Amino acid sequence: MKFDLTVSVRERAGKGAARSMRRAGKIPAVLYGQGECLSLTANPDDVVKILKSHAGSTALISLTVTGAKSNPSRTALLRDYQVDPVTGAVLHADLFEISMSKPIRVKVPVKVIGSIPAGVKEGGVLHHNMRDMHVECLPAALPDHIEVDASALTIGSGIHVREIGAREGLRFLDEPEQMVVSVAAPMSDAKLEALLTTGAGQAGEPEVMAKGKEAGAEGAAGAAAPAKAGAAAPAADAKGGDKKEAAAPKAEKKEAEKKK
Repeated sequence: MKFDLTVSVRERAGKGAARSMRRAGKIPAVLYGQGECLSLTANPDDVVKILKSHAGSTALISLTVTGAKSNPSRTALLRDYQVDPVTGAVLHADLFEISMSKPIRVKVPVKVIGSIPAGVKEGGVLHHNMRDMHVECLPAALPDHIEVDASALTIGSGIHVREIGAREGLRFLDEPEQMVVSVAAPMSDAKLEALLTTGAGQAGEPEVMAKGKEAGAEGAAGAAAPAKAGAAAPAADAKGGDKKEAAAPKAEKKEAEKKK
């Protein structure tokens, strides 16, 4: 898909100039690539139109650069942009100039097509593993998206990069064994029960630790008990000592009687 975008060369740069530009209903932009870098002024509505298209970053833009010293007509891609985090308004755009005669490397969105996969009808879950694919091609052969038909997928099956049909003039750069789309088996009741059981076992660990702490407390109490018994022993000795002291005067009395 192609878009037309008219931009103007700007002389002023910096935050102050950018704020003045936005107040005037324009946004700053930069065009780089092909050995040149130009500071531009663009209409934010035109940039939003490109962003909202299904092509997005793969859309070819025919630029008309007003005020350019040479080559006012150029071709570019919208490489990056900045938006206001509160209002969502576009604040800045980065454009990458390309040559129609040189291959480019870009990310192209993956679009899943076809009817509901057979595996999904059986209860499986469809996974869109790759949202974008890296490709290399001439700008004229750049597709808006790559279509992948997942209707024949059963549970446990998928489509790898190597299984996607070749496109004329298009080369895939991702690893051939990467999964693009797949259908996974649903979680069985037994597996769910096992996970719940495991979770319950993990939840019980703190209780075991708490019991261990209680046992430790009981051990500490047991250790303290002998200490009390030991403390009572001296008290018994003290009583015995009192008896011996009480018996001493009686012996002295008997000796006095014998003398008499």
